[in-house]
Amino acid sequence: MKKILLVEDDQFIYEMYTNKLQSEGFEVILAKDGQEAIVKATETKPDLVLLDIVLPKKDGYEVLNEIKNNPDLAEVKVVMLTNLGQPDEIEKGEQSQADAYLIKAHLTPSQIIEKVKEILSV
Repeated sequence: MKKILLVEDDQFIYEMYTNKLQSEGFEVILAKDGQEAIVKATETKPDLVLLDIVLPKKDGYEVLNEIKNNPDLAEVKVVMLTNLGQPDEIEKGEQSQADAYLIKAHLTPSQIIEKVKEILSV
């Protein structure tokens, strides 16, 4: 079973994605802020991190950099999942070390799950 670390501080969104991912056979680990995300990523070594950008304590880019600069986590896939859809934000996301930059408002949860499966080759 593939492990996904979901980093999201909005309860409605994290409950929706947790249910959807679990129904697709993924193990879901939840972190509600950037600092917790680093701790849980280090402890659990997930296969993929679904990472919001606007988070308490540390933003998604700080989390992404810490994950990708940690030799134990460098191979973990990271998908930025955000509502930041302005052209400059998209460009910043696409130039980051993230494996994908997905805008919540432009995709259904099912489309996001399909992208996760594609990245994980499931």
